Amino acid sequence: MVLMFLGAIFLGLCVLAALFDVNQLKIPNWLNLTLAALFVPAAAVSGLPLEIIGGHLMAGALAFLISFGLFAFRIFGGGDAKMIPAVVLWVGPAAALMFTFKMAIVGGICAVLVLAVRRTAPAEAIPGFMRAPFEPNAGVPYGVAIAAGALLAGAGSPLLADLFLAAGFTG
Repeated sequence: MVLMFLGAIFLGLCVLAALFDVNQLKIPNWLNLTLAALFVPAAAVSGLPLEIIGGHLMAGALAFLISFGLFAFRIFGGGDAKMIPAVVLWVGPAAALMFTFKMAIVGGICAVLVLAVRRTAPAEAIPGFMRAPFEPNAGVPYGVAIAAGALLAGAGSPLLADLFLAAGFTG
């Protein structure tokens, strides 16, 4: 029950990060740190063997290296590069590939949507709370894709599977 509660908080914070990204094109550091830090109590109460928890840590470390490489080449923003490893820490190696795939699909859809709206409507026509991505030369709020990847692939994670099962989602 505690693990499901922590998982629900984690997923809720992923959605909050997406909302911050849409509103400001930034994901606050405290939010990414909280996403990663919640892994510690979740792993402690999960009852998973240490080798599974170690796999989650290694997957998160690999995601950290890759996402910061992409940040260095200006492909991802700093908040995105911090959120991805935090999410991979939670989904672990069992769901990391599915998370990456779903994140990439949603990210592509977001990019096409943002570019299409920029070409057809002035930024001033977009409601203020979500106007930032539609300003000329603004970035794409990839936090939306990261959060969607977590929600769409979370059922494959041993830390989140019971929560998704209780909610009626089997992945």
